[in-house]
Amino acid sequence: MSSLPDSPHFTSSSPEAIPAGLRETMERLFRAVDAGNVLDICQGALRHLGLQGELRWLPAESGEQPPPGQLNLARDPQSLQTLAFIGDPASLNEAVSADLGWLGRLAGTRLRQLSETGRLYEAISRLAMAERLQRALYAIAELAGTAHNMTEMMQSLHAIVGMLMYAENFYIFLYDPATDSVRFPYYVDTVDQKPPLPDQNYPLQDMRHSLTWNLLQNGQPLMGSVEELSRQLEGRFILVGPPCEHWLGVPLLRGSQVVGGIVVQTYRTDTRYTRHDRDLLNYVAQHMQTALERREAHAELERRVADRTAALRATNRVLRQQVLQRQRGERLQSALFRIAELASAPESQQNFYAAVHRVVGGLLYARNFYIALLDESGENITFPYFVDEIETTRASRQIANGATEYVLKHGKPLLADRETFDRLVKSGECEQVGAKSVCWLGVPLVLDDKVMGVLVVQSYSPKHIYDTRDQELLTFVSYHIANALQRKQTSESLKQAYVNLERRVTERTRALALANRDLREQIAERERVERRLMYETLHDSLTGLPNRTLLLQRLGQALQAYHADPNKLFAVLFIDLDRFKVINDSVGHLIGDDLLFQAGSRIRACLKTRDLVARLGGDEFAVLLEGISDVSKASVVAERIIAELHVPFRLGIKEIFTSASIGIALPGPHYQQPEELLRDADAAMYRAKDEGRHRAAVFDDRLRREVLSLLEMEGDLRRALSRNEFVPFYQPIVSLDDGRTVGYEALLRWRHPDRGLLCPGDFLAVAEENGSAETIDWQIFEQVASQASRLAGQDGFVSLNVSGRHFRQSDLDDRLLDLLRAHRVNPHSLRIEVTERTLLENPAQVKRILDNLRQHGVGIALDDFGTGYSSLSYLHQYPIETLKIDRTFITELANAGSHSLPVVRAIQVLADSLQMQVIAEGIEDEAQRQALRNIGCRYGQGFLFARPQAVEVWVGQASTVG
Repeated sequence: MSSLPDSPHFTSSSPEAIPAGLRETMERLFRAVDAGNVLDICQGALRHLGLQGELRWLPAESGEQPPPGQLNLARDPQSLQTLAFIGDPASLNEAVSADLGWLGRLAGTRLRQLSETGRLYEAISRLAMAERLQRALYAIAELAGTAHNMTEMMQSLHAIVGMLMYAENFYIFLYDPATDSVRFPYYVDTVDQKPPLPDQNYPLQDMRHSLTWNLLQNGQPLMGSVEELSRQLEGRFILVGPPCEHWLGVPLLRGSQVVGGIVVQTYRTDTRYTRHDRDLLNYVAQHMQTALERREAHAELERRVADRTAALRATNRVLRQQVLQRQRGERLQSALFRIAELASAPESQQNFYAAVHRVVGGLLYARNFYIALLDESGENITFPYFVDEIETTRASRQIANGATEYVLKHGKPLLADRETFDRLVKSGECEQVGAKSVCWLGVPLVLDDKVMGVLVVQSYSPKHIYDTRDQELLTFVSYHIANALQRKQTSESLKQAYVNLERRVTERTRALALANRDLREQIAERERVERRLMYETLHDSLTGLPNRTLLLQRLGQALQAYHADPNKLFAVLFIDLDRFKVINDSVGHLIGDDLLFQAGSRIRACLKTRDLVARLGGDEFAVLLEGISDVSKASVVAERIIAELHVPFRLGIKEIFTSASIGIALPGPHYQQPEELLRDADAAMYRAKDEGRHRAAVFDDRLRREVLSLLEMEGDLRRALSRNEFVPFYQPIVSLDDGRTVGYEALLRWRHPDRGLLCPGDFLAVAEENGSAETIDWQIFEQVASQASRLAGQDGFVSLNVSGRHFRQSDLDDRLLDLLRAHRVNPHSLRIEVTERTLLENPAQVKRILDNLRQHGVGIALDDFGTGYSSLSYLHQYPIETLKIDRTFITELANAGSHSLPVVRAIQVLADSLQMQVIAEGIEDEAQRQALRNIGCRYGQGFLFARPQAVEVWVGQASTVG
């Protein structure tokens, strides 16, 4: 120390100017190890300074003025106490105060140094302990994933705990709640002479009030000496095993359940556990529990893998048998294909028989093989193919009493060994013909329920014996061989017919040479036919009237003349016969064609010579009226045609009544193509049909506005798609017993910016026509998926209507499942509603899609049940779990004499027998609800309970679903 703080008594900066006693005091002060040492050294410094008084440690300063005679010198940052000088107030002059202040600054400097040093040592200690703890946790985590056995793992856990605290005596116990027993898988104790066995379970009741029992019961760490633990447990303590000096145990927890514990204990008097050890062991224990659980899970997984491997071996044996059966089936199928090929192959009859022999030989033993056939008279047997080890040939013979004749007579297979054949011979049913065989198998060749021959294989060796399976196989193959034989015989007959045909062709060629002279006449005839074809190209073949092509040519000429001179007015009449399809289907097409012919003649009779009537197709006609002055003239002609067509038609012996609807269109500057006029006349005709038929309608501004409105609706639909104006509204599906909401049905709504909220009936037909309906549906599907979890809750569901057009896409199921996964929706919360008509369109694909959705948990409901085909086959072919009864049955349910009640009851009984859920739609009053409850229906929806509302209305109530 080179200098002292300024003091009135020590003004020199030279160390030699400081008395030797004070220098020693300063050196001792800066070697002081604690606050008490600082107090003693400062007290000695007072004596060297010649000051009378006493130094004390006083509580922290309160901010009040010290009393007379007291001077605060320094403050200890660790204990927050103040070092104060207590002396005679009269002696505290300015010089004494300056010396005491100098001494206080030295003491304060040393106290701050000691405080900082203490904090540094404490931080280093905490860091070292944290590092040891981290290494221990890493080691525990690594143990859980290594391949050590349980004993090695326990030893490693013991070593890890020994890194953190004294753990010479250490054991782990595990509790099994199923048997209420405890097992000690690891137990190390330097004093205990009878340690528990690691593989034995000890009943917990036998160790009642022991420290292990108390640790399991309390689920909290226990620590202390035997006396301290006895006081803590208040009489619930019995010492088991040798007494220890100090004991520390912590529970192993799985959630809130105690599944075991870890215990360390010491028999040394100089070793005791601290609260820090208890907290540390408790923290480490939970990581050890995780490692033990992972190891147990790994052991369980290995056991399950072993079980699964054994099951797979058994399955593999079954599969091998199935493969063998499959191979036999493939060989049989290959044989049948080969037989079919032989029937159409251009080979000789003998080669065909040899090929059949090879096919049969590929299926069973057929070294001895022959085919016997009846001749056309049915009295003789021929052997077109015969292969035998003993006999070389077999000649044709009359029907006798051999084995071959036995099969022909009875028309069924015969499988006979030597004993069976001897018995047949002895009974007189059969006689020996040819060499004796050890086993003989013959099957009839049957075609059109008539036996045409016999197929025979036989064996002369006991090594080759046929059984019933060979009989069944050969019988099955024989049907195909019989067909092939007939086709082959037919083919031979055709070959002979071709020879005859070639001969006739030669003769015909000579005749054609003679006909060459007639070619010029034929050329002339062809030119006449071409003219006729030109006429038929522009005229209808049935009525002889001009067709659409000629009409459009004349209409284009008239429109061109109108644009040149607007005074050249004309009109287009579009005529459709009312109820013609009904007439055509009921009385037949011939009478229908006759009706069209007469109708065309009547229309032609109502017109002037220069006017044109054309048949457009079906029952549609068009008239071009030229040279008219205004629309009234066209209306008069139209009324004349309607009146003429209203007169009954006499067609043979029948009198047919029909009428006509006519649309009228007049030219205007905006028409540029003749097809536009024909289109508007067609639209006017449909207006006439909508107004009651048997009348005429003129395409005017109002109808044009409707057409434009339709176009505007199409434009609005496309803009609505880009603006996301389509939203789902939800109608609750409730329990009819207590009104509890169990789910919701999502319904389509359009928030039109000008027309307000629109239902599907206001725009869906237009959307389907312009192809935007499917895109609208997917917008709704996306919104329903994002809202389904909030609405469905834990046990509820949301129903989604999926139309038949979506099932034309083979990946519909994958797209819906991807949508659910994207919005994290439980598939059990979604229910798909389909109609019966949807099931009829591509049923194989629809079934595959529905099966996949059902396997992933999505519910399937059949909507509007009872209004369609109501085929019971749907209910077991498709994975349907819910039937929705159409509202048309519910409306009349409460009316006396209504047939709806037995129909709904039948549907409910059917659903109950199939364990299906039934939901009634359109419930609007309490009487309908009560009637459904009496039938046994449990669920329904309708205005009685709630109208469809936006998701914001129901989302607050979604917690009540289920």
